[in-house]
Amino acid sequence: MTTENNNDKIKYHPDDLSSWEPESKLGTPGQYPFTRGIYGSMYRSRVWTMRQYAGFGNAGETNKRFRYLLGNGQTGLSTAFDLPTQMGIDSDDPMALGEVGRTGVAIDTLADMERLFDQIDLSKVSTSMTINATSSILLAMYRAVGKKQGVDPKDLNGTIQNDILKEYEARNTYIFPPAGSMRLICDIFEFCAKEMPKWNTISISGYHIREAGATATQELAFTFANAIEYVEAAISRGLSVDEFAPQLSFFFVAQMDFFEEIAKFRAARRIWASIMKERFNAQDPKSLMLRFHTQTAGSSLTQQQPENNIIRTAVEALAAVLGGTQSLHTNSKDEALSLPSEASALTALRTQQIIAYETGVTNVVDPLGGSYYVESLTDKIEQDVRDYLKRIEDMGGAIQAVEAGFIQKEIQNSAYEWHIDVESKRQIVVGVNDFIDKEEPQMNLLRVDPKLEEEQVRDLQAIKAKRDNKRVEESLAQLLKAAQGTDNLMPFILESVEAYATVGEISNTLKKAFGKFRPVVTV
Repeated sequence: MTTENNNDKIKYHPDDLSSWEPESKLGTPGQYPFTRGIYGSMYRSRVWTMRQYAGFGNAGETNKRFRYLLGNGQTGLSTAFDLPTQMGIDSDDPMALGEVGRTGVAIDTLADMERLFDQIDLSKVSTSMTINATSSILLAMYRAVGKKQGVDPKDLNGTIQNDILKEYEARNTYIFPPAGSMRLICDIFEFCAKEMPKWNTISISGYHIREAGATATQELAFTFANAIEYVEAAISRGLSVDEFAPQLSFFFVAQMDFFEEIAKFRAARRIWASIMKERFNAQDPKSLMLRFHTQTAGSSLTQQQPENNIIRTAVEALAAVLGGTQSLHTNSKDEALSLPSEASALTALRTQQIIAYETGVTNVVDPLGGSYYVESLTDKIEQDVRDYLKRIEDMGGAIQAVEAGFIQKEIQNSAYEWHIDVESKRQIVVGVNDFIDKEEPQMNLLRVDPKLEEEQVRDLQAIKAKRDNKRVEESLAQLLKAAQGTDNLMPFILESVEAYATVGEISNTLKKAFGKFRPVVTV
């Protein structure tokens, strides 16, 4: 979201054109600094991955939605987990009451993960998992399911979000303090570089930062500040930058300001390429490429006149495509009211397919390259992002900026300014503060059956009763000992997962070693 007026973003006069040399700024698609795209042919050779975000209730219900979307042309899976799973809380914990399966799928043990991917060949599908504090556990479960299917871990393809810094800044599904969290992230980098080379070990996320109220500039600046912390932490562990950097990926939003979003994506590629080349001396061209997933903006959707959300999503998706995204999720029209229904999820998927196969935008590598407005806006965003990065660097980096509350406060201020603009009608939101209908249409909304929570709890208790509890206790004891030392924790988490230890049991074990994070309150 931006509070700037479009007319204030770029002020130019025809005379300015005499000093503007597009050939020197644009470069070539597929070459450093990748302003025009990270691949030379972009969508002319392959369209982006259509990866619809899905997850609700229990593993069985979500598996049905997965197979429905794959059957209708979706080309990758994207998994939403419920809040207890994200927070390391088991479904039978009193703290989970009323939240099990509501915002995503409930996963307690490896048995749930096995049901989630039943009849889905993990050797043929790429899976993204939106999970952060417990990402090491869910990654271990995914690997274990692949192993049971007979898939070599080196062939597993997908992404875990695994971006804990933005949780402290904007989203708040954290468990451990920064030190313990960063250790887990580096353990994953190290483990996957050797054991799962096709896996994207982190999806450094600007999406949630923007959804919390940040501007486009802040979205990029805070995301890259976090990314720098991750790279430096991995290097300090003894990993070479080219050993892990090709497995880094990013996650951005596509908001409603069409040209600003396109320019944002172009600027992002150029900034990241220069950071990796100039700051970290990366040599592998893949280390310099900013590969990113995009999701259309949930915060732009309105409960008023929900049919309008189809148009909003289409505009945002087109901006992401013209900006050169590698994969895309399109939101459903009913997401301001409920989890998406099957019908609305299909319409969202069809939106991507229409853009890909009917509009002709995939026929040209960089359709807007050379536009004076787009290129000038790209330059302005880049400069503003670099100014922010300098301020954060002067504070000592993203972790220090988070601990001081700086990033949180900046986001809060931008969110406040946006809401003031909407209330004053400086920013029009159709159906909300203008063009209002007196009667709203009725919609068939998806409601998660409360019985699914009861079933999940019963299933979990049955697993606890029949598993080898001695093996569970021994594996958790070994994990605690390793967490109190310096060993890579992934092999110990894998052992616990394969013993059917729960997400909560593993998280609580790590809490004994790392502690629990207490946030700074900003006003």
